[in-house]
Amino acid sequence: MIDPRKGLVMKDFETTEEIIIPNDPLERVIGQEEAIYIAKMAARQHRNLLLVGPPGTGKSMIAQALSLHLPRPTEEIVVVQNPQNPERPMVEIRTAEDVKKEQEEQKFAEGKLIDPKEAPVHVAERLGYRCPKCGAYSSPSEPVCPVCGQPKIVNTSNPFGDIFGSISAAFGISSAPPRVTTTVYEEGREKVIVYERAGEKIRVLDEKTLEKRREIEKKKPYKVIVPLNRKPFVLATGASETELLGDVRHDPYGGHPQLGTPPYKRVVAGAVHEAHQGVLFVDEITHLGDLQRHILTAMQEKKFPITGRNPQSAGAAVKVDDVPCDFILVAACNIQDLPNILSPLRSRIIGDGYEVLMETTMPDSEENRAKYVQFIAQEIVKDGKIPHAKRDAVIAIIEEGRRRAKAIDGKDKALTLRLRDLGGLIRAAGDLAVMEGSKYIEEKHVKRAIEIAMPVEDKIEKKYGSLESGMMRDVSKSQKSPYNYWNESGPDGYQ
Repeated sequence: MIDPRKGLVMKDFETTEEIIIPNDPLERVIGQEEAIYIAKMAARQHRNLLLVGPPGTGKSMIAQALSLHLPRPTEEIVVVQNPQNPERPMVEIRTAEDVKKEQEEQKFAEGKLIDPKEAPVHVAERLGYRCPKCGAYSSPSEPVCPVCGQPKIVNTSNPFGDIFGSISAAFGISSAPPRVTTTVYEEGREKVIVYERAGEKIRVLDEKTLEKRREIEKKKPYKVIVPLNRKPFVLATGASETELLGDVRHDPYGGHPQLGTPPYKRVVAGAVHEAHQGVLFVDEITHLGDLQRHILTAMQEKKFPITGRNPQSAGAAVKVDDVPCDFILVAACNIQDLPNILSPLRSRIIGDGYEVLMETTMPDSEENRAKYVQFIAQEIVKDGKIPHAKRDAVIAIIEEGRRRAKAIDGKDKALTLRLRDLGGLIRAAGDLAVMEGSKYIEEKHVKRAIEIAMPVEDKIEKKYGSLESGMMRDVSKSQKSPYNYWNESGPDGYQ
């Protein structure tokens, strides 16, 4: 296997199968050395980032890779019921130690699972596992014994129990109780043992387990809205107000104690909260419009309340204050969108982070060609549906990268870093190889892919000479309108 980072020339490999792909996601971003260095610094120092550049230059990739350089989250956010004021649930922050301790307590309170045949006979019969007629064992979900065909549960205290038992069995209704309480004598004293149905097993609860359950039940009810084990990367591109800031679900019963759902159970975290101790990535941040000011507030305060967003909903009366949201903001936009970023938000990023201008080309050197080889191998492996590329195909892709650097950015002896489009070319070449049944992507596939993967504007210009000429010829007479002046006009406009 060959590591391109240690140097590589074209004669060193036959196919991209031989190329080693780095484990560090940041090292998979090619040609953006300064951006990568700043991203590593931002992860270590907990700084915000604004990535500026055209689509396809690696902004999203850098944001995701940055999140993987952060430590794992150490806090869980829960909403706790407030008995004095249910519409103002409280927030609690639980550390990893707290979560682990609670999980151990719950595990201890779960009791022991046993096979129904290991339980006392009368318990297995009362819970619906054993047929009292023939002694056969079956699932408690089956009210009729599959062996003898008799109802497994008959209410002997009712003189018509056999009749009602047969009727219930006919309708698939089991009258077996969910639990049975018994007593046993151990060490000279009477002890309580509870047996519960647990699917195809029976759960056994002794006195210590029951006491632990009672202790857990005494605690205030809560709902986990941001779990401890979560991804440190949250994508909020194009998010709505509810998705970004959280919400409280509607309850048609208004949270009625007997009929409705308690307010704390209806609280939903937003992206700003889910990104706590992680990265909040917003591509095309200017598309959020006025919501940018809420992101600014969350960044400044490191907490943001959750309230019902619909004034017609019962959730509008519910509010949870001071929900933590300490995140790294990684925002991205195109150069022309810079003036539309909210000025205070941009000031906050500059004052507590970095602005990075993405590169669009890199010099056509042996070192950078090796990076291109790595990129091609990465794209093939990531796609998973196309074969690896032979050396002649790799060279053809590199030459296309050189041509695009000249055509798009006007750079001689350079390679383009608009790699998303180039990745599309690689996939198109791979699809052609698959359709031909070829084991590898070859040079002929790349050349054909350059033609079919060409942007439609280029295809129009190649076919008609210009976009305007294409418009004139593409519209039929029935589609023509006086508003489409180019259909009936000469070079001087509508006539």
